[in-house]
Parts: sequence; C-alpha cells; structure tokens
Amino acid sequence: MTLANGGETITDLAVLRDQGEVFGPVASTPTAWRLLADADERVLARLRSARSRARETAWLQAVETSGGIPTARAGGRELPGLVLDIDATLITCHSEKEQAAPTYQGGFGYHPLLCFLANAGEALAGRLRPGNAGANTASDHIAVLDDALTQVPDAHRYGTDLLIRADSAGCAKTFLAHVRSLRDRGMRTYFSVGYAITEPVRRAIRAIPDRLWHPALDQDGSLRPGAEVAELTGMVDLPGYPTGTRMIVRRERPHPGAQLSLFDQDEGLRHQVLLTDTLFSSGGSAQFLEVRHRGHATVEDHIRTGKTTGFDRFPSRRFQINAAWLELSLTATDLLAWTRILLLDGELAGAEPRKLRYRILHVAARLTRGGRRLRLRISATWPWRHELTTAFHRLAALPRPAS
Repeated sequence: MTLANGGETITDLAVLRDQGEVFGPVASTPTAWRLLADADERVLARLRSARSRARETAWLQAVETSGGIPTARAGGRELPGLVLDIDATLITCHSEKEQAAPTYQGGFGYHPLLCFLANAGEALAGRLRPGNAGANTASDHIAVLDDALTQVPDAHRYGTDLLIRADSAGCAKTFLAHVRSLRDRGMRTYFSVGYAITEPVRRAIRAIPDRLWHPALDQDGSLRPGAEVAELTGMVDLPGYPTGTRMIVRRERPHPGAQLSLFDQDEGLRHQVLLTDTLFSSGGSAQFLEVRHRGHATVEDHIRTGKTTGFDRFPSRRFQINAAWLELSLTATDLLAWTRILLLDGELAGAEPRKLRYRILHVAARLTRGGRRLRLRISATWPWRHELTTAFHRLAALPRPAS
C-alpha cells in the first residue's frame, strides 16, 4: 500500500503507521527490513502465488460487477483474449549495489525484464537483472513469460487467445519456439515481435512493387498519414523460426528528431519490421497486424507509471532485498489497476497513478466517532468527493470469494 500510495522508501511506512485508525497495525521500519531480508526465492514464489489467487478473485469480481477485464484494442477493433507485453528497462543506481553493473547506454544499475497485461495495465511478472544483462536473452524472456502465464487464471490461460508482444529483443528463435510450444499444453499463444532490418530485409523492401504497399492504420482505425504497410513473407528466409511466421514492414515519413539508420536516410523513410504467426484467415491482414503490434508501445507507459510505484529506485545494497522490492512494486501496480477496474468510472477509470493519488488517495479528511461508529468526513468542497464515496460503497459491495 505504501508503494501504491507513492512511497519510495521503507521509512515511508510511517505515513500509514501514524494513521492506525484507518490502516490498523503497520509494521515498524526494522520489522519491514527483516521481512525483506528474509524474502528468498521460496518466499517470492509464495508471494507470486498469493498475487495469482488475488488476481483470480479480482477478475471474478470484475465479471460480476463490470462485465469483466477490459479488452485491448487496435485499429478500431477489439483484440480477442489477452495481450501480454514484455519489455526491459534500465534503472539507474546512484550507489554500489549487489549485481548492479554498467548498462549498454553508458549508465550503471539494474536491467529488469517485465511483463504487463495490455488489457488492464496489470503487472504480471518481472525479474530483476544486472545492468549488463542482455536485452535479447531468450532464457530471461521465457522465464518472465512463464511467470506471467502462471498469474493468468486457469479459465483465461486455457480458454482465450494469448498474444505475446515484444520489441526486436524478443525475436530470438528459442523464445518464439517456446511461445509456439505452449500450444502443446493447451494454451492458444501467438506472438508479435519486432525484427532487425538486416541486409536481406533491405533488399526485400527495395524489391516490393509500389502497388503492394497499402495505407497503414492508426489505433482508431483511420488511415495513418504518410505511412504504408507491405507483406515480406516469403521474400526473406527465416530458417529456425516457427512454421507459419509472417514478416510485415511499415514505412513512413520520419517525424522530427526520429533516429534513422543509414538505410532509412538513403530511402528517406523510416522502416520497422515485425514477425507474427497470426494467420491471414484469422483476420490477420498486414495492415491490422502492423497496427496491432504498434500497440506494444503502451508498455512504455506502464513502465513509466510503474517507476512511480516503486521500481524507479531500490532501497538496499543486497540484490535479494531489491528483488523482493520489485515484486512488491508489481503488487502495488496491480492494486491500482484493480481499483480502477472495480471501483472507478469515467476519467478516473483510466487515470495514471499520480492522478489517482492527487484526486482520490491523498484527499484530506477527518475521522470522527459518534453513536459507536467511526466516520470518515470528507470536505464538502473536494471536487472528487462523490467519486470517492462511490468507490467506498462499491468496495463494500464487492462479492466475497467463497473460501
């Protein structure tokens, strides 16, 4: 709760501890430190299991109260099933910490790999890694994906489409083969990942006739000005990739400040390539698959807001404690996501953490007693008092799990 509320250090627990009538008993700072110090991999596994059970309850409550988990959208259409976005980020450490290392961008710190659910912004999984960990390490992608899938309730893990999106760091053959192999376990998994523009790809792009380029789409389904899409499937050899892998390219006029390769500068256009195994017969036209993959960019927003919910800094010199801190940050992100889904409407249902804290979580109020009841009195002039009281009533009315 401290992290969801914007706390940055263990000592920020004092904000909750000093309001015992609201939050009840809150651990002291030394107790919290000892808890984190004892959080080995076995404890982290138990925490992940607890998060999974809580998620199942929250999703069932969402079905009963609001029709279920929101659907992801692309190109003006709803995407079936769930969309899992995997991406890494760099966290700067300003002091010596265990396993912190120089990063590929010339900094120093950690390089965690994370997986978010695009449908609702939930943080499904994350692994803390040294700063020099590879961005495209297949084993790390597989571990994070498997952790994320265990967070998905069984009814969705085996009963719905699961689209796995990543940038070009996720195009390792081993990782994509793992995504495909999950179908043997009864999961309907598909991938959409970026792909580096190599010399064979450049030759293929130059060989595409103008008549095979089609207008690209924006996320609302309208045409994207100055952008076109074409299919490269069959024009570039993809040995070792799963059967049925398709290659699609987008070209468009670069926006000011865009980073262009020598090939882009020569062509005067910016190019991006993706690989996917979604079939054309499944509604997978090149235009739609390209705009669907471009939606992966929302993971940057989830990472940015996640950094305001705990994992922009790590409190300890010990790697084990920082790994536990990351897991707690993911939990805090989930709490905020479930608050939006289950308790809020309108603008607040899509609000980022900072807006939620300003309007809802940090509201000034008074606790009063009378008639053997404890009352929370909110200022009559607070602009979002009705949204807050509605959230309280909805929270109290949520159906409870059977066990």
